Amino acid sequence: MFFILSKTVAVVVQPSNLIVIVIGVGLLLMVTRWRRAGRRLAVAGGVMLAMAGFLPLGAMLDHVLENRFPPWDPARGAPDGIVVLGGAISPELSRIFGWPVVNADAGRVFAIARLARAYPKARIIYSGGDASLRGNKTAEADYLLPLLDSFGIARDRVTLEARSRNTAENAAFSKAIAQPKAGERWLLVTSAQHMPRAIGCFRRVGFAVEAYPVAWHSGPKIGYRPSLQFGSNLARLDNAANAWIGLLAYWVTGRTSQFLPSP
Repeated sequence: MFFILSKTVAVVVQPSNLIVIVIGVGLLLMVTRWRRAGRRLAVAGGVMLAMAGFLPLGAMLDHVLENRFPPWDPARGAPDGIVVLGGAISPELSRIFGWPVVNADAGRVFAIARLARAYPKARIIYSGGDASLRGNKTAEADYLLPLLDSFGIARDRVTLEARSRNTAENAAFSKAIAQPKAGERWLLVTSAQHMPRAIGCFRRVGFAVEAYPVAWHSGPKIGYRPSLQFGSNLARLDNAANAWIGLLAYWVTGRTSQFLPSP
């Protein structure tokens, strides 16, 4: 039930969709006896749309999450194992074009090439199943192998975990494969924005990992001035809001150790 709700409710509560709903309800009320309330609602929706499109609200929300965990320090020594979370490969587009198609989180798979060469003795697990609502598509992990070939990395270097559909299952299934021993050091590779939720899930299942954030969408400093990049600002706000809603939902349902994990 949680998985289904995460795929449906999350879409409805996106800021852009909520604003459209507010404006739509307002316009409908304007042709009824509640036209004054409808006019106010439509105007309020228009103001919210302008704020979401012209102000860097998404960048500010992103900034908090992406800077929660600092870049990993290689001076700490070689890790015993590495868990890379899926979400960087589009199974549907990969199937259509016959080659792995990556998205804005491609830094996750690029990290495999870098870490595999830097730490040849470390175990590597790639965790990414079929996250579609119906669960009738190919697992994301199945499209990783051609990328390993192009990176010059032997396929047997990476263990594929292809059952997980969300972050909580990433943590549980990866732990079952890794069977981490006391004293071992494991890295967790995922996008910087996603790292707080991922760390919380891994801590919840008792899998101690060190954060290796990648795929940043912003730098250490952000601007607070309005901009004319309306579509980009709105899309970024939706993306950041999804991340925060996910943190809240996972915490309320007991899937993370705390609402906003820290190092």
